[in-house]
Amino acid sequence: MKLYKIFFLFALALFASCSSDDDSTPVNELDGLTKFKEITNDTHTIELYSHLGYLEQGYNEISLRIKNNSTNEYIKNASIEWMPLMHMMMMTHSCPKSAVEKITPEGTLYEGYIVFQMPQNATEFWDLKLDYTIDGAAYTATSVIDVPASTDVRVKSFTGSDNAKYIVAYVEPHHPKVAINDMTALIFKMENMMSFPVVNNYKLKIDPRMPSMGNHGSPNNVDLTQSASDEFYHGKLSLTMTGYWKINLQLLNDSNEVLKGEAITETTTESSIYFDIEF
Repeated sequence: MKLYKIFFLFALALFASCSSDDDSTPVNELDGLTKFKEITNDTHTIELYSHLGYLEQGYNEISLRIKNNSTNEYIKNASIEWMPLMHMMMMTHSCPKSAVEKITPEGTLYEGYIVFQMPQNATEFWDLKLDYTIDGAAYTATSVIDVPASTDVRVKSFTGSDNAKYIVAYVEPHHPKVAINDMTALIFKMENMMSFPVVNNYKLKIDPRMPSMGNHGSPNNVDLTQSASDEFYHGKLSLTMTGYWKINLQLLNDSNEVLKGEAITETTTESSIYFDIEF
């Protein structure tokens, strides 16, 4: 009887241990994301998500899922390419964009970014074309998307002193604070109306100022340089108080030559290229 009791307690402990090890909480892939668009064809519904719940002029992180319309199951093995197009009165062009990549091997969510350098208007609009393959079968889906103007200046397009056309895009901080913030941006060169590759090994100098407060600056800013681990440019943005800030920019090439933008002096109160934020 005593031996049976010991065996029973041992089995109970083993079961509890195994149950504890196997008790894993399912991961919510959509945590923090809001669906803002569905694009459909005869076979699938492509759901588009973002942290904001909408798109805007500038840098946009976009996540998507593909749902089979017959089974309502989400696809885990798609290969996806996308092409945003701005349809203007006299021309059509694309914009900077990343590849679309799977987030986790067993998940259903894919992600990337698109930088819309201009907003829609009453007569000109953006659409998004998705080409994807699943188990060797090719599909496509296209729809108009809403890209209103950003409240703040988050993207600048310009011609440098080298006659090349560039786009610089503000990425982070999403929620600036009175502190030294991690700052991130992207730099692209326009090869043609459809190709905007990332520029490597340049520098983006920053000089944040408060125009309404005597155009004072802030200490301990760090200019943005490209990380060895990704294509983004990283630096430090010092914000000493809440309010409206203009982040004056200068773009330097890999020879440290200024291609666009001006240093702030007593007579030059703002650069020709800048981002702005208000918080």
